[in-house]
Amino acid sequence: MNSVKKELKNYIETNILPLYSKNDGGHGIEHIKYVTERCFKFLSQFENADINIIYVIASFHDVAHHIDKKNHETLSAEIFFENEDMKTFFSEGERILIKEAIEDHRASSENPPRSIYGKIISSADRSTDIDEFLRRTHKYTLKHFPLCTVTEMVERAYTHTKDKYGEKGYAKHYVNDPEYDKFRENINRLLCDKELFEKKYREINRV
Repeated sequence: MNSVKKELKNYIETNILPLYSKNDGGHGIEHIKYVTERCFKFLSQFENADINIIYVIASFHDVAHHIDKKNHETLSAEIFFENEDMKTFFSEGERILIKEAIEDHRASSENPPRSIYGKIISSADRSTDIDEFLRRTHKYTLKHFPLCTVTEMVERAYTHTKDKYGEKGYAKHYVNDPEYDKFRENINRLLCDKELFEKKYREINRV
């Protein structure tokens, strides 16, 4: 697999990644690094996938989360597409492809991704570690629902986890990913015991 172009990587690290300090902890720079690494891992499953394109998609996909979490995928895509500097790295067709993939990454999207890049970023954006998922959920709650009691935090986390990753959860996946399959199996086992779920949530987040 080829490496990301040095000039592109430098631009992203200097001008885009610092913007993630504005997001809640669950959608900050560590999450972006995690998603980017998973994107790179999935590239080999798609013939002729471009590492530079998927790198930029991963780098921009949550950049507008602090502006409007409910529409962040659309706003993040707009921020990318309106970035004049990106025109020096990508053609018009490639920029449209990137924009659409960013729009398509959200787990709750009713429609499947329109390209292989949308499938890669959507799949890479899924959790694979229960502890880390519960930490991210807690950070999100602290940021957006600061008046919640601990009991309310646990209830919110349980409902969110079940809605997203339960047996009928909305989170979809489009790549071969045994790590995610194992996570889904373990999280559903935890969901079967609400008391155990609460105990784990409290222990992980020290509440």
